[in-house]
Amino acid sequence: MQSPAKTPEEYIASLPPERKEAVSRIREAILKNLPAGFEETMGYGMLGYVVPHSIYAKGYHCDPKVPLPYMNLGSQKNFIALHAMCVYGNSKLHEWFAQEYPKHCKTKLDMGKACIRFKKMDDIPYALIGELASKLTVKQWIDICEQAVKR
Repeated sequence: MQSPAKTPEEYIASLPPERKEAVSRIREAILKNLPAGFEETMGYGMLGYVVPHSIYAKGYHCDPKVPLPYMNLGSQKNFIALHAMCVYGNSKLHEWFAQEYPKHCKTKLDMGKACIRFKKMDDIPYALIGELASKLTVKQWIDICEQAVKR
């Protein structure tokens, strides 16, 4: 479900009440911990946390017109999705997150390559999400992405 919202505030205002609080709290955890240089935007109909073109002019290798994505946050039909590209691009970070998750949640981790799905609004690890957002600097993320593209 892609939202037509143009701003993060507009996006959150459009959510159903049961999702509004959880998405707002995840957003707050990310923004509080996001390293300098990353920027909040709207992308793919979701909240996006990206390396802006002003820092990395090449943009996303799949579509250079799009800033380099780090994380996206969206409310889907049956869950809240955190698309944490940073864990997809970094196996050590993926392993760390998978090991830490059970220490913060009662439910089993529901995760694809980069998509972490939260189906129970009362069991979202806000502090862990904030810590995940803080793990890489803009430079580290750019280096990881450039190495991946070279392969």
